[in-house]
Amino acid sequence: MIKNYIIDTNVMVHDPDFIYKFEDNNIIIPIICIEELDNLKKREGIVGYHARSAAREINNLRKIGNLHEGVKLPSGGTIRIELNNNDPSCLPNGFDFAKNDTKILAITKNIAQGDKEISTILVTKDLYMAIKSDALGIVTQDYQNDKVTAAELYKGHRKITLSSKEMDEIQAGGIAMPSSIDFTLYPNEFLDITSTSDEEYEVIGKFNGKAIVPLRYANEVAFGLTPINKEQKMAFELLMDPKIEFVTISGGAGSGKTIISTAVALQKVIEQGAFRRVIFVKPVIPAGDDIGFLPGTEEEKLKPWMGSFYDAVENLMVAKDKAKKDKNKEKKGKKIDEHEVKRTEVSVDSFIDRYCKSGQIETKTFVYMRGRTLSDALVIVDESQQTTPHLAKLMLTRAGFGSKFVFIGDPSDNQIDNTLVDEKSNGLVYTIEKMKPFKITGHVTLEQVERSPLSKLAEKAM
Repeated sequence: MIKNYIIDTNVMVHDPDFIYKFEDNNIIIPIICIEELDNLKKREGIVGYHARSAAREINNLRKIGNLHEGVKLPSGGTIRIELNNNDPSCLPNGFDFAKNDTKILAITKNIAQGDKEISTILVTKDLYMAIKSDALGIVTQDYQNDKVTAAELYKGHRKITLSSKEMDEIQAGGIAMPSSIDFTLYPNEFLDITSTSDEEYEVIGKFNGKAIVPLRYANEVAFGLTPINKEQKMAFELLMDPKIEFVTISGGAGSGKTIISTAVALQKVIEQGAFRRVIFVKPVIPAGDDIGFLPGTEEEKLKPWMGSFYDAVENLMVAKDKAKKDKNKEKKGKKIDEHEVKRTEVSVDSFIDRYCKSGQIETKTFVYMRGRTLSDALVIVDESQQTTPHLAKLMLTRAGFGSKFVFIGDPSDNQIDNTLVDEKSNGLVYTIEKMKPFKITGHVTLEQVERSPLSKLAEKAM
């Protein structure tokens, strides 16, 4: 049955392609929302970019019809900009009639009362708008099109039991899918296997699309770093494998997402030359109050946002320097003091500046990505839970030949500062679910906190 969908501004900013997601129903955009888009077009970052993109999509419809009368869409539905039905008398006292949200509610209420044969639904991602709408008896929905509907997000690994003989065969090179496995496995999904006859016998295997095979890179080192738990070994496997072109890694604070990704990137670019450069990308979404405009070049403006990358590089440099000094002491027969504070001889700033000047390291934000093709590069997108699905798609479509993309982040609600997304609709979970069936992609959820006892306590208790 055909419905009227009233679209709030935040839906258009969340997904500029919203026009094509409502099948054969009527899309109605209050003129107030177009005014709000106009006010947002010069906003820095994701919001401004999406506002401009949404306006372009709507403007394209002017070529095929009149937006006031309604334009027929390829899906069979229509879209129109609503200029009328803004009489606020349908609303009770208590509303601030100067607010745009109140005006949108009045338009929705008037359309619903004027056309009772067609269901009228307000689509919004604004919690307060939804509460007020419900109080008025208006049917309200969140924008569902790109929400992950799975009851549990794909983890990229699972626990199973097999016979010791089957586990031995996996270690020796791999086995075909055992008959005991009666569930769907995705390519590059990991199996944490325990023997049915010996609980202490454990093996990690990977499903390559046809068989369960052993890990290939379990004993390798990347820029001085080795994985320290099962999930990190799985992530390391995906990052090191040149056949896997897209990797997603999710996990809580201190689980090792950034440092493992950075270590492999520096190993692949600086030590091995497998890629020409590493590009570290981060969405510019402040946690808390924004500090405002930052002067300087693009690199200077981005530096405060790249703290996680700088911290990872510094920790890797310190660990590598410590390992080198300890090795020299062992050769000289000196006793090693495990509590001695180690400092790297080269500062992290000079290290990164050196490789930025040589073109082997780049730091970027999404603002400058449209139109680019990133070839022969390892691209790490940190805090990717802050992106919208639209922006995640934009980023992945930048992939050129010889590139590898890595999305990392924590998709839980308490780690999302972008008001356009939540734990079920952000770009990280969207790409995890959409990209899991393919042979050139892989995902791992890191579940153990390795940063410090305090970090582990805070992650569990708070």
